[in-house]
Amino acid sequence: MTEKAGRFVIGGWKVALLAGLLGIAIGIGGMLAANGYFVRAYLLEHPEVLPEAMERLRAREMATVVRQNRYAIERPFHGAWAGAADADVVLVEFFDYACGYCRAANPDIERLLREDRRLKVVWREYPVLGPNSEQATIASLAAAKAGRFRQFHDRLYASGRPTEASIAAASRAVGIAPATLTDEFRRELERNFDLARSIGATGTPTWVIGDQVLQGAIGYDALKAAVEAARSR
Repeated sequence: MTEKAGRFVIGGWKVALLAGLLGIAIGIGGMLAANGYFVRAYLLEHPEVLPEAMERLRAREMATVVRQNRYAIERPFHGAWAGAADADVVLVEFFDYACGYCRAANPDIERLLREDRRLKVVWREYPVLGPNSEQATIASLAAAKAGRFRQFHDRLYASGRPTEASIAAASRAVGIAPATLTDEFRRELERNFDLARSIGATGTPTWVIGDQVLQGAIGYDALKAAVEAARSR
């Protein structure tokens, strides 16, 4: 009788514990359901928050992609870079010589380099605007390999939208022979297109600064703010 009673008491304790846990689980489930209801109701009442939420989610996803590919993104092709070799922040521009917004951003980059001695800028060729873009890119890669990238880069931009004549003139001015698409150049371009796709680049210019991916002609102030944000992290 005592043994049975003992088992009964122990069994009752277990039953009580299970009942308690079940009650807690039901309570938590009710809270979650209620919270879900209120969240849904809030979103229906304030749909304007959804684009911001989606943008934040995209930014987090892109930051992860950038961190996973940072070495490839920030490693320049030969001389296609400027600034501090031991920089604490690297600004990467995916650009196209036929892109007017890229051309307009060139003075902003020059200003950043003058003002910030700890910044490094890396240019990645991303020719998406037609045959003249591709021809300009091949000449630009040849200039980068010869250590004359910035001279060619600035001179071709100064001549406006690239043409066969302006590309040849810029090449002659910096002492570069007419260039052809070599296997090395082809691999670099394939790498750049793969990287651009991985970060969701929709056109040029596309910027990678720290963990941020920014699109379009965002201007000097936004570029400077992104550099400062990357430095603070």
